[in-house]
Amino acid sequence: AMGNRIKSYHENVKAVTPFYESLMQTFDGQTDKTEIASKVAEFLSAPVSSAPVPPGGPLGIIIAGAPASGKGTQCELIVEKFGVVHISTGDALRAQVKAETELGMKAKEFMESGGLVPDELIIGIVKARLAEEDCQTQGWLLDGFPRTGVQAEAMIAAGIHATHFVLLEVPDEILVERCVGRRSDPDTGKIYHLKFHPPPEDDAELMARLVHRADDTAEAMGNRIKSYHENVKAVTPFYESLMQTFDGQTDKTEIASKVAEFLSAPVSSAPVPPGGPLGIIIAGAPASGKGTQCELIVE
Repeated sequence: AMGNRIKSYHENVKAVTPFYESLMQTFDGQTDKTEIASKVAEFLSAPVSSAPVPPGGPLGIIIAGAPASGKGTQCELIVEKFGVVHISTGDALRAQVKAETELGMKAKEFMESGGLVPDELIIGIVKARLAEEDCQTQGWLLDGFPRTGVQAEAMIAAGIHATHFVLLEVPDEILVERCVGRRSDPDTGKIYHLKFHPPPEDDAELMARLVHRADDTAEAMGNRIKSYHENVKAVTPFYESLMQTFDGQTDKTEIASKVAEFLSAPVSSAPVPPGGPLGIIIAGAPASGKGTQCELIVE
């Protein structure tokens, strides 16, 4: 019975700890209880701060937003303002495959067989890209990644820590309207919108070649938005203390100004101000001595 309880504990604690990694310290429960209590007290007496990097270090930004939320525009403006390296997982993956790295060759096997590249490979590729000199010196902007809770957990476990999380929010009906009206010029790559940024109607040649993407329909967009909401709901708890939400319906320069203000603020993800009341979570397997340490902490 104890074996089953321990197995269940390990499964559960593995799912919980990524949410608190930057606030967490592990203690050896085999040592004398007073020695453990002394180390716990020292940990709890330290200043409250979970900043993953020291203030003044390079920015590590994650940006998330639904399709047609204006994320691409804000990425361009962030890069222009802060000089960070803009990274999409697709670009990083293709670069590794082109360079024929070990990670790239493994990914290529999955791609050529028509399979999805596993999360652990994607995380490895992202980690390798972020370790390159330009990202280390200029900082980085991860565009739409991690996409799932599993990827967020794996990123943190791999030691990839962001300094800021930018979340763009736009009502679903606006997203659908933005998407359904989009038309693209296959010759120039330029994107127009029949309502918000109409193509010049007097250019008959352009009007004739405009393309309406197959997934830019209300039905397809609805599915993409639903999938996005499910995924972002699983990702954001990992970055809640680093995150700020922005209204993606306002003017792009107004959004950019607010985002810049957020990214220029001191890096700190402390959940309460230093000197505030303690909020402690304690975890340990059955018979780990957790009950004893609870008594000593309260005391």
